[in-house]
Amino acid sequence: MNKIISSILIATFLTACSTVPITGRKRLNFVSDATVLPTSFSQYNTFLKENKISTNVSKTQEIKQIGGRISKAVDKFMRANGMSSEADSYRWEFNLVEDEQLNAWCMPGGKVVFYTGILPVAKNTDGIAAIMGHEVAHAFAKHGQERMSSSQIQQYAGAAVAIGTSTQDEKTQQMWNMAYGLGSQLGMLKYSRTHETEADKLGLVFMIMAGYRGEEAVAVWQRMKSLGGSSQPEFLSTHPSNDSRIATLQSYLPEAKRLAAKYK
Repeated sequence: MNKIISSILIATFLTACSTVPITGRKRLNFVSDATVLPTSFSQYNTFLKENKISTNVSKTQEIKQIGGRISKAVDKFMRANGMSSEADSYRWEFNLVEDEQLNAWCMPGGKVVFYTGILPVAKNTDGIAAIMGHEVAHAFAKHGQERMSSSQIQQYAGAAVAIGTSTQDEKTQQMWNMAYGLGSQLGMLKYSRTHETEADKLGLVFMIMAGYRGEEAVAVWQRMKSLGGSSQPEFLSTHPSNDSRIATLQSYLPEAKRLAAKYK
């Protein structure tokens, strides 16, 4: 049975591997948009009904305007690079929600929420664009679908471990399950950091394509760093450290400008 599961895993890897445009990273994604997007759109609508939409008209308009410009840049890139069918599947929407959290997020298919709490860190239009570009990049790179795929692979692998050790004594089974559990947990954390770093790079390209200053992305994370926060080691964090993000953005900025000029 474990050989059958292994064969399924190998076949899945071979048939579901694709490349993230621009970064060239290989990704595993076998969860279709047709499966994910209806649920994503429904959950987004539910969230908006259950949370307070900002009544700040000027800030709301700014969020929508910046999101519109960046999503148009993404749409233009996709249509110029043979991705028209994917571009058609996005339903871009941008909302500002009253919440003190320093956060923003984007669901698969282009549904974005900004919390009012992150606006002081964004500080200005280019800062908002930096955060917006990052969130839009998650949807563009299909990070949500990729994580769902990875989660399913973990479930299959866990089943294989259980079956493969079923004939071993209890102590041996516990040892393997513990090793697998720890390894998979840290593996998923690294996976999340990979997504965050990729979104930082892609977001930088998209914000520059949309006419915003890429240098402000560095400034956003410098401001974030100045707020302080957890001293948890980076390898145990789902996100890169502020210092890592600042260094990545600074080093990637010339390439982002080159790519943005190429794809405009």
